[in-house]
Amino acid sequence: MPRPILATIHTQALRHNLSRMRECAPDARVWAVVKANAYGHGIERAFDGLRGADGFALLDLQEAERVRELGWRGPILLLEGVFEARDLELCSRLQLWHTVHCDEQIAMLATHKTHQPHRIFLKLNSGMNRLGFAPARYRAAWARLNALPQVDEITLMTHFSDADGQAGIAAQLDVFKRVTADLPGERTLANSAATLRHAGEPLDDSADGLRVAADWIRPGIAVYGSSPDFPSHDIAHWRLQPTMTLSARLIATQDLQTGDCVGYGSSFRAPQPMRIGVVACGYADGYPRLCPTGTPVLVNGVRTHTVGRVSMDMITVDLEPLAAAGMPTGIGSEVTLWGRSASGAVLPIDEVAAAAGTVGYELMCALAPRVPVELAD
Repeated sequence: MPRPILATIHTQALRHNLSRMRECAPDARVWAVVKANAYGHGIERAFDGLRGADGFALLDLQEAERVRELGWRGPILLLEGVFEARDLELCSRLQLWHTVHCDEQIAMLATHKTHQPHRIFLKLNSGMNRLGFAPARYRAAWARLNALPQVDEITLMTHFSDADGQAGIAAQLDVFKRVTADLPGERTLANSAATLRHAGEPLDDSADGLRVAADWIRPGIAVYGSSPDFPSHDIAHWRLQPTMTLSARLIATQDLQTGDCVGYGSSFRAPQPMRIGVVACGYADGYPRLCPTGTPVLVNGVRTHTVGRVSMDMITVDLEPLAAAGMPTGIGSEVTLWGRSASGAVLPIDEVAAAAGTVGYELMCALAPRVPVELAD
């Protein structure tokens, strides 16, 4: 039989989370962000759950081709724009919308021969200091683009660096409002955190004006069942559902005596007699090697934790909480590394990521190719 480990992608949870984003921004259209192969879920596997979006946002042309091959005829946005001039030919052929964040991309457009003008998203660097035109140069960039026959509509765009924390969006929002005042075109500002936390806040001073949700929102991580501001809020607070479950089985058990060591480096010593289980999952499957003793797991739906170091193919878990609950365990018992167990109990991916000192994004994207993946509604 195959090694007992499995990743499950939950289509209905994707639909639910997308719907939650719409609830937060009912007047905005929604980009489903599917960069990084749909955050490790697989674009083809996630597509059915996300096809209710108004458009798909991603990074590279190959991803865009895959979305078109799935039959999508609506908008597709290249979030980082094109990387060389010949990319514009495929943008024309696939009818891709694309971001412009630097002078070089404007120059590429100026020499591009096309019968159909391009839809452009002009990015403002409002404080993130990664991509985008500085505030003092933004309006000049808009004017250059607006004068090009290769350009159709220009959407005004920025990205918040601190929508998930105490710093918030006020400073960057003020920059965006000041720089884009009186410029025509749609607006897009809000990522997952801004959509959940700030979507209803005013974007301008008029009573019936735009909100931070603006014309388009760009939710990413929240669509995939991870809280963008964990640990301040978990997915239950935001009414999100896990979209990826990583599960495995116990392949052995060991009865330890007081002082017995577990795993490489003998980093864990049993404080008293205890039973542990050996799980068919390790860092070669994408489980974080940095997860320390105490990282939460579910065994048969009961919360317990890891003991000892994560190795390439195995982790070990404390089975004493199950014994205390009167639940038998043995070879073949279900282990939920993150996601939803067969009993319905949920272990949010954010808790596992926090134990490893990282974020849920990384765990999703790090799922190893050797792990089999199945779809479930």
